[in-house]
Amino acid sequence: MIKLALTGSIGMGKSTVARMFGQAGIPVFDADAEVRRLQGEGGELVDAIGHRFPGTVQDSCLDRERLATLVLEDSQKLAALEAIIHPAVQVASKGFVAAHDDAPMILFEIPLLFETGGEAAYDKVIVVSAPPDLQRERVLARPGMTTARFAVILERQLPDAEKRARADFIVDTGTDLSTTEDQVREIIACLRLSPGG
Repeated sequence: MIKLALTGSIGMGKSTVARMFGQAGIPVFDADAEVRRLQGEGGELVDAIGHRFPGTVQDSCLDRERLATLVLEDSQKLAALEAIIHPAVQVASKGFVAAHDDAPMILFEIPLLFETGGEAAYDKVIVVSAPPDLQRERVLARPGMTTARFAVILERQLPDAEKRARADFIVDTGTDLSTTEDQVREIIACLRLSPGG
């Protein structure tokens, strides 16, 4: 089994590219979706987060916006939140691997792969990238996003150029969808031809 990590900075198109891998028959583990599940209604981490960050949970529901505002500009609070979340995501990740142990390759969509030093756990790293102006346009179109929040998020992420330099494969999403799909197909074909390399 080849374990692939898909990463890239905010607004680069990771989810779109991950869907393309999924449509090509590659099982996909979405770390962000798992976090949303764990923090969602009835999620396993809601109580622990509410205990650590008073005022973020009302009637057993986590206010994700309030939590984000609390931790975004405070590295200690962010580290405390990550200490709650990361172990639970690791458990889910192991379960995903076990559930797909007969698959020739599986893909993990991990936004902060390099930032957390997690790349060594994967056979190949795919970086999704787009021009800065397009990235900015995509991110600022998101509900609740501001230029100030975008700047803080970018500050916490490794620069795109460095991610590209450390990638085994790069998917350019600054083009049309069919061209991006072609890039995904080429990566899959390459990996199927030379699984060891």
